[in-house]
Amino acid sequence: MTAGENATAGDRIPDEDSRCPCGSGDVYGGCCGPLHRGAAAPTAERLMRSRYTAFAIEDARYLHVSWHPSTRPRSIEFEPGLQWRRLAIVDRVAGGPFDDEGVVEFEAYWHQDGARGSLRERSRFVREDRRWLYLDGEVQ
Repeated sequence: MTAGENATAGDRIPDEDSRCPCGSGDVYGGCCGPLHRGAAAPTAERLMRSRYTAFAIEDARYLHVSWHPSTRPRSIEFEPGLQWRRLAIVDRVAGGPFDDEGVVEFEAYWHQDGARGSLRERSRFVREDRRWLYLDGEVQ
């Protein structure tokens, strides 16, 4: 799949009034939904949460536009059967509304074919033209 495609043509997008997959406690329509439709994330953490949700709903288009051009892959592929279950924020460094750089460490829990596990990453973000972008990450 190329980065311009959405893997599921919208069938995995949550209802506006359902809980957001990022675990913020808010509804999708008031949390990651507006970001997926083009609103700018106010902080690096909000961008990271929205990217987690994009992975959970397989929104390659959003992942592409929220990834810094210097590190963005040419295509984004999703593992068949992989389900992202929960997100935990472990640490934050800067990344606020008046910063130009930020770091967010998270652990994302998954389930696939009866197996369970997690991915822990320390991600770096930059803000350019008033928009946060994912730069890169180091798996912990």
